[in-house]
Amino acid sequence: MGLAACYWLSDVSVISIASDDTALETAYSHVVATEARSAAMRTVEVVGLGVVVLSLSVELLGWLFSRRRSGRATNKVLFFPSEVACVEHIFSPTSPRSCFCSLPHGVETSFSRLLRCVLSACSTLDLCVFSFSNMDLSRAVLLLHSRGVTIRVLTDKDYSAITGSQIGVLRKAGICVRCDVSSVHMHHKFAVVDGHVLITGSLNWTLTAVQSNMENVVITEEPDLVQPFIKEFHRLWVHNDPARYLHSSDANTATSC
Repeated sequence: MGLAACYWLSDVSVISIASDDTALETAYSHVVATEARSAAMRTVEVVGLGVVVLSLSVELLGWLFSRRRSGRATNKVLFFPSEVACVEHIFSPTSPRSCFCSLPHGVETSFSRLLRCVLSACSTLDLCVFSFSNMDLSRAVLLLHSRGVTIRVLTDKDYSAITGSQIGVLRKAGICVRCDVSSVHMHHKFAVVDGHVLITGSLNWTLTAVQSNMENVVITEEPDLVQPFIKEFHRLWVHNDPARYLHSSDANTATSC
């Protein structure tokens, strides 16, 4: 009886110990699984936070780059008279030795910078100028027209007919030109390139102004400066629509551009 009791107690102890081990293993597995899920969640959170930080960093870098590029490429001031130099390389950049004239070559001047800005137009050029007789600037406008750039020109009615004016040349090429019809001179000198670059100042687009006069030109992309000039050009363009001043009998034959 005593020996049997001992065997029975021993079996119970073994069963009890085995049950305890199983419970411990189960609890341990549960803890491990919980820790694994927590670690996975932390990993997802860290990765998500990293994606957000990366996205914000890219946006910030893009903004800083655009600001830096904007500050470097716009807001220029040019003073005249400009040094006289050959500008053929601006019209033919792939053929730097296409001109053999006696003027200095490859020289950056106020006039060459102005030409480059005008020729940078890709879609539109709105030009509002009192006097236009400079043949290089006329060549630039004609070149843009041949590239398919939409060009509108507003000018003074009296000065459009003077000897040497390029207005007739532009019209003959098919460029839309309107003359101011008011009783005072249209004395503006500005241009808007692609709707976001403003060229303005005291400079008439004449050879005398470029080479002989003390003049200034400001080139800027500042929206607070560009937008008022866009509005003024639109106002003058509508106001000087020739169809508004023709008799009704001629309205159908008017070529209002």
